[in-house]
Amino acid sequence: MKAVVLEERGEAGLRVGAFDDPRPRAGEAVMKVKAGAINRIDLYMRDSGKGITHELPMVLGVDGAGEIVEAPKESALKSGDPVILYPMAYCGRCPACIRGDHPNCIRFDICGETRHGTFAEYIAMPEKCYVPMPDGLDWQAAAALPVAYLTAWRMMFGKDPLRPFETVLIMGVGGGVSAACLQMAKMIGATAIVTSSTGEKLKRARQLGADHGINYRDDPVARQVMELTAGRGVDMVIDNVGEASWKESLRSVRAGGRIVTCGATTGGHPSADIQRLFARQIAIYGSTLGSMDEFRQLLDVAARGAIAPVIDQSFAMDDIASGFGRMERSEQRGKLVVDITA
Repeated sequence: MKAVVLEERGEAGLRVGAFDDPRPRAGEAVMKVKAGAINRIDLYMRDSGKGITHELPMVLGVDGAGEIVEAPKESALKSGDPVILYPMAYCGRCPACIRGDHPNCIRFDICGETRHGTFAEYIAMPEKCYVPMPDGLDWQAAAALPVAYLTAWRMMFGKDPLRPFETVLIMGVGGGVSAACLQMAKMIGATAIVTSSTGEKLKRARQLGADHGINYRDDPVARQVMELTAGRGVDMVIDNVGEASWKESLRSVRAGGRIVTCGATTGGHPSADIQRLFARQIAIYGSTLGSMDEFRQLLDVAARGAIAPVIDQSFAMDDIASGFGRMERSEQRGKLVVDITA
């Protein structure tokens, strides 16, 4: 099969070409991949991969949607079924899985990180990881949902859900997770403030429903937030930027509010400002992906048209390096997808 294979670290180690077809283990099904999507983790795997147990060469790609071509004999899946991939193979037996908290499974396995991924013509994963694709979605929209939109869903509606009467500050609105969070905030009627360094991205965010846009190059974000909220601050901050934005996130959230983070694209070691945390009783939550139940909730909302994935550009496998470069330069305005059939 044709695949995007990481043979060694760095741009030069990424090859598009022939690779062995997947060999499904017991209980696994094979999907013919129609589309995938690029995520920050793909860049991390390309350049570092530190802390993630894996071996090279490895097929990259976490997001994916396609058709079943092979399934176990007793499976409810059948050849030709259109499906979306839940990218985490969870054990189903540990305490977290029994609670339905699959992202905290102690024996998880994630495609594109610890096993071969979706940037290939075929992928094998446990049959329980394939979810029927809702009507009304095309392959590229479907492939954009599992990582960015599921992560956003858990951030917005997980431990301490955003409420319709609240205000959320979304840092760095150009990325896929941030765009998804904006859509979800407006879906429930909350007020959304977004940040970016470019007027173009802020304009796009307003088209998606943002109530206020802040260019963080003009003035400190927290100062502008306090002006917009009459000195109160926001109820929730969504921050996947990290060091560059963390100080402003802490100063923008109200007393008793919460900050939810799922990434640190500018660095993972910001000042904690512990005095502010306890004095203002600020809660900080980490989040990644979502449970299978949350995934089904997200797909139900997408099926009803309440959420429509924002697609920035599509790339063929042969041109995937261009997609990686666009994300690396933070030029995207939504999801970067990969057309596996092109």
